[in-house]
Amino acid sequence: MAHDIDQTFLALPLRALADAALARARALGAEHADFRFERVRSASWRLRDAKPAGSSDTTDLGYAVRVVHGGAWGFASGVDLSMDAAARVASQAVAMAKLSAKVIAAAGSRERVELAEEPVHADRTWVSSYEIDPFTVPDAEKSGLLAEWSARLLRADGVAHVDASLLTVHENKFYADTAGTVTTQQRVRLHPQLTAVAVDGTTGEFDSMRTLAPPVGRGWEYLTGTGWDWDGELEEMPALLAEKMRAPSVTAGTYDLVVDPSNLWLTIHESIGHATELDRALGYEAAYAGTSFATFDQLGTLAYGSPVMNVTGDRTAEHGLATIGYDDEGVEAQSWDLVRGGTLVGYQLDRRIARLTGLGRSNGCAFADSPDHVPVQRMANVSLRPDPGGLSTEDLIGGVERGIYVVGDRSWSIDMQRYNFQFTGQRFFRIENGRLAGQLRDVAYQATTTEFWGSMEKVGGPQTYVLGGAFNCGKAQPGQIAAVSHGCPSALFRGVNILNTTQEAGR
Repeated sequence: MAHDIDQTFLALPLRALADAALARARALGAEHADFRFERVRSASWRLRDAKPAGSSDTTDLGYAVRVVHGGAWGFASGVDLSMDAAARVASQAVAMAKLSAKVIAAAGSRERVELAEEPVHADRTWVSSYEIDPFTVPDAEKSGLLAEWSARLLRADGVAHVDASLLTVHENKFYADTAGTVTTQQRVRLHPQLTAVAVDGTTGEFDSMRTLAPPVGRGWEYLTGTGWDWDGELEEMPALLAEKMRAPSVTAGTYDLVVDPSNLWLTIHESIGHATELDRALGYEAAYAGTSFATFDQLGTLAYGSPVMNVTGDRTAEHGLATIGYDDEGVEAQSWDLVRGGTLVGYQLDRRIARLTGLGRSNGCAFADSPDHVPVQRMANVSLRPDPGGLSTEDLIGGVERGIYVVGDRSWSIDMQRYNFQFTGQRFFRIENGRLAGQLRDVAYQATTTEFWGSMEKVGGPQTYVLGGAFNCGKAQPGQIAAVSHGCPSALFRGVNILNTTQEAGR
């Protein structure tokens, strides 16, 4: 269903504020200036054992002016919706750029901020793909559905507790710059989640199992039948959790793995998504969560994985959490290759990094999570492409004599260069002679990034492809949070090192 931009947002003095700010920046000699007005409404509901445990509903509203003046960045933000205030914010941004230029010169650097060219996008409007804005649904209906689902799980044998939550976001953004680009956008996204807990009353041992449904750039329809089989998942969870409680602990060693998209998306996020952010690879982002082993000098030569590995960066995927029409530098959304045939062939870029490295046009990876934060280079929807004629998950399992089928994400660990890692999961199934042979516990798979992706022998077909993701990817200082999706098929990996997490914890 096509939606229009919220009229209450359009009723704000967006153009007038932008005109006042950009005119002042021009008058003060800015080489570039952009104005961004945001209204971000976020709401959440939390239940414990089908009873309310907390809720929130907040709106973040304001605007920002960013300039390039004297070859340096300047930034300022405000909330006063008068033309004089917008002009003052622009003056503050220019003053900040002048101060930054002095600091840079004193440090002996001659580097200047220059932006890659981008076509002008005048008066463009974009709205994400959804049917029902969750903020039009009564709060009682939202909490009531979570309570009904929780009660359904609690009635099952062996389920002692259930946690349920729903996060929803409605984001409006207006952008204008001195080149003439003007865009207005609206995005909706939500994240429902239920966790069932089992407790052995005799031993006190406990374990949990979480729903596999990913967060999505969709509306309320996602919870009422479109896009996910909620009834089916809730029906099978108690028996799976009971089996998990009885499952034997894994024997550490080398196994073949079939990794489900519900787990593999997170490995993609940590070992490919962050590693191919070019600001990390160049060392511009290092303080928050490290740099990258995939350095710029290896573009076009680094063997990232096996020949069946093809990964794209994509700002256009339907229902993707990082899907947009235009980024926070006025760059139109695109899709491009990061890894092709196992070789590193691209990075994620904003306009400054694209110009600095001579790569030409940005691919639209600038984003700020609020009106009082400066845009930084952020992750697109980074996805592993399926094999158009690829196998089903069952057929991938059928090709394994001794292995493990990994389902659902849980904890993870990766080093500061996105190279050495360890991942666990929600559910692990032993594979014997091409068949599932019951669950295992205490499993973690460990590798280096290139070893792991190099061991990928087959990727599944489009029928196995799922768009996973997260609401809470962190980056920058001060820290910012972004939502991002990662699509992938099921995939077969040969000879992966498996750890027993209880033994590792005891060392």
